[in-house]
Amino acid sequence: MIRTLSLGYSPCPNDTFIFFALVHGRVKIPGCNVRERLEDVETLNGLAMDQALDLTKVSYHALGHLRPHYNLLRSGGALGRGCGPLVVARKACSMADLRGRSIAVPGRLTTANLLLQLYGEGYENPVILPFDQIMPALEKGVVDAGVIIHESRFTFRDHGLAQVLDLGSWWEEETGLPIPLGGIMARRDLGAELIGQVDGAVRRSLEYAFAHPREAKGYMQAHAQELSAGVAEQHIGLYVNDFSLDLGDEGIRAVEVLLGRAEKRGLIPPCSEPLLAS
Repeated sequence: MIRTLSLGYSPCPNDTFIFFALVHGRVKIPGCNVRERLEDVETLNGLAMDQALDLTKVSYHALGHLRPHYNLLRSGGALGRGCGPLVVARKACSMADLRGRSIAVPGRLTTANLLLQLYGEGYENPVILPFDQIMPALEKGVVDAGVIIHESRFTFRDHGLAQVLDLGSWWEEETGLPIPLGGIMARRDLGAELIGQVDGAVRRSLEYAFAHPREAKGYMQAHAQELSAGVAEQHIGLYVNDFSLDLGDEGIRAVEVLLGRAEKRGLIPPCSEPLLAS
């Protein structure tokens, strides 16, 4: 009997590029079909909190709350250098100027919000907005600043906005480690054997995309909405890298340090379950 696994990921170019081969049958998980569900990352975070998906992309902030029920996969995630969220405002200012002010973030459980909280105190009451509404809210003066992600990193200057802080660069200077943004998780009750097969299939899906970029990018562009081909290419170049193939020791260390700091600050609950299935 064929088992159907639900897989959640975002319509952003990095995710559709990575999962193209898996959801179109170019890569198989033995005895399983995959049914995709494309949602923004904060919706995926919420679905995972309800344990509604077998496999899903989530923010590493959300992962901190999900460890009792999900294992992290080694493949398919977004982790790297020079790719962190940016704090932007209508005019040049400092982070100290923004303490106690209204700062929009793309979801309470996003890594963007977690990094803002880890940066310092005074930012505890962010304004929660979908990521694509943050820059319009800034332009209209609805909020004083915003933490932007995804393609907004490439376009914020076109909206007359100024960068206040690169939270990814701050993290890298603070820890010497790459920044964990989002990871792929599998329900623990799938069992270690199936989780291992899924992890291998995700890696092979990305390897297929690298080997057949035109085929994968057709699917990616179909979900890229108004993004130009150039911005979509930048998106893949920034968020898809060797860590997407395998976190490796450095990537796992980065995740452990992020979660450890968040636990110490009381931003996520402690958990004794192993991060990975094996």
